[in-house]
Amino acid sequence: MRTTLSLTLMLAALAAAPAALAQVAKVNGTPIPQARADALLKEITAQGRPDSPELRAMIKQELVSREVMVQEAVKLGLNKSPEVAQQLDIARQEILIRAFLSDAARKTPVSDDALRKAHERFKDSPAANEYRARHILVGSEAEGQAIIKELKGGADFAKIAAARSRDEGTKAQGGELNWAAPNTYVRPFAEALARMKKGELTENPVQSNFGWHVIRLDDTRPLSFEAIKPQLQQVVQREIIQKQIDDLRAKAKVE
Repeated sequence: MRTTLSLTLMLAALAAAPAALAQVAKVNGTPIPQARADALLKEITAQGRPDSPELRAMIKQELVSREVMVQEAVKLGLNKSPEVAQQLDIARQEILIRAFLSDAARKTPVSDDALRKAHERFKDSPAANEYRARHILVGSEAEGQAIIKELKGGADFAKIAAARSRDEGTKAQGGELNWAAPNTYVRPFAEALARMKKGELTENPVQSNFGWHVIRLDDTRPLSFEAIKPQLQQVVQREIIQKQIDDLRAKAKVE
C-alpha cells in the first residue's frame, strides 16, 4: 500500500512539472528552457522558413551561443553597468507595453456598427479613395521636369512612358497603374495622388526610393466599406485603446 502511494505521488509530481523540466540543453549547469527555443522557432517560421530538424538544431546552437555570451557578460560584471541596466529596463518596459497592447486588442472587439460609423467619418478622406493613375519613372528631377514640359505642350503620355519610363512593369501599358488604393504605393507617391484632381498632371516630379515620377491622375472613386474594413478595424481599435490609456493616465498619481 505504501509503495503504491509513493509511486502515485511520484507520477503526479512528474506530470505536474514537464514544462519546468523541458530544456534544450545545459550550459555550465544553467538550463536553456524549451520554451525559449519554441519562441525562436515560432518567430523564424512566421517569416516563411519551414520547420525542420536542421532548423531546430540551428536554433539550439544559437541559444547555446547566446547563453555562453550572457554568462561571460555576467562574469565580467557587465550586467552591473548603469548603461546596461538602463537598456534592460527599457527592453523590459517595451515588452510589457507590447503585451498590454496585444491583450487590450484581444479584449477589444469592434462592432460592425462602430466600423460603419468610422466609415462615415473617413469616407471623404483621401485614404478612403482609390485612384487610377499613370506614371513615368525617370532617373533625375531634370528629366522629369523636361517630360512635364513636353506633356503640357501636348505630347502623348503613353508614348513617352513606353519610350522613356524606367518602370518595366508599366511602360508597355503607357504607364498605366490601374485602380489601386493609396496604401499600395510608396508614401511620396500616395501623398501626391491625394493632392491631385482628376485629369491633373503633377507640377513637379515626385521623388521616391525608386526615382522620380511624373504622375497623371486619370480618375478617382470611393472605396467600398468592405474594401477598407480592415483599415477601419485598426483605426477604431487604436482609438479605443488610446482611450484606455488616457483613462489610466487620468487615474494615475503623477508627482
